[in-house]
Amino acid sequence: MSDVITVGLDLAKNVFQVHGADGIGQAVLRKKLRRAQVLEFFSQLPRCVVAMEACGGAHFWAREIGKLGHDVRLIPPAYVKPFVKRQKNDMADAEAICEAAVRPSMRFVPVKSEDVQGAAMVFRVRELLIRQRTQAINALRGHLTEFGEVVPQGAANAKRLSAIVEDASSGLPDEARATLLVLIETKTRLDDQIVKLNAEISRRAKENEVARRLMTIPGIGPLIATALVALAPPPETFRRGRDFAAWLGLVPRQHSTGGKQRLGATTKMGERSLRRLLIIGANSVIIKRHVHPLARPGTWLGGMLLRKPPMLVRVALANKMARIVWALMAKNEDYRAPTAVA
Repeated sequence: MSDVITVGLDLAKNVFQVHGADGIGQAVLRKKLRRAQVLEFFSQLPRCVVAMEACGGAHFWAREIGKLGHDVRLIPPAYVKPFVKRQKNDMADAEAICEAAVRPSMRFVPVKSEDVQGAAMVFRVRELLIRQRTQAINALRGHLTEFGEVVPQGAANAKRLSAIVEDASSGLPDEARATLLVLIETKTRLDDQIVKLNAEISRRAKENEVARRLMTIPGIGPLIATALVALAPPPETFRRGRDFAAWLGLVPRQHSTGGKQRLGATTKMGERSLRRLLIIGANSVIIKRHVHPLARPGTWLGGMLLRKPPMLVRVALANKMARIVWALMAKNEDYRAPTAVA
């Protein structure tokens, strides 16, 4: 095993596949490992480059294997797929990871610490609870429709749904009312839990210096600022703000050939939660365009609103916000509002 320079590790729940290559890329090691054998195997292996796909559990294994002295690299799965030869199996995947790791132009994912992963968990749990609340509201609306009670969509109308169920004169059968009250109780518990998570996010935003600076950007509040601090990679990962916006998927998808540029919808790459939050933040600015200083005549946003469709303007503003976010995080500066052209 002394000839091993690069190792491709295909992660799994229980059975892991190892592919080792020497300095010229020749395979010198192929081995299956059980979960309990992984750390023992790498503790006996000479220091080398260990590459894995950035998937579930990858950051945990990267931290543990890195403690043994190895140079750990995480690769996005989409960048590994082109190196898979013909049939897909664990052995072929490990070999593809090993080959992708030595490419000079390969891009790697920074290894997250336990604190960073823990800070990001509040947003994952909050999204899950919001989806469950939406499911409960939609189920309640659908069941009431069966009895001729039609209420418009939207969480803002949930109180009307609850009022119909709790009203004894609404004409609902007692058997149905007892069941629908379970949905209302579920929604109430979810509301309380979401409020607690929102309070925790606000507390973190006040305590974090970077988040406080980001909240000075129009359209970015405590939720978006804290999410950017917790979920976005370090600013030095990107050369410029344009690269950060591209990572978020806020740039047009290219399908160009023969010197002809063809641009489509947004790529939707990168962190989905951050992209959605930035678009929501941009929408909050556009909703107040009649009184917001950024949308006054002569400003960039004011001109865009006159020429382009609203949704396109939202995405374009979210792209601009992402670039500003990167600049503030990379240069440790405060936000400076642009001046309108006379």
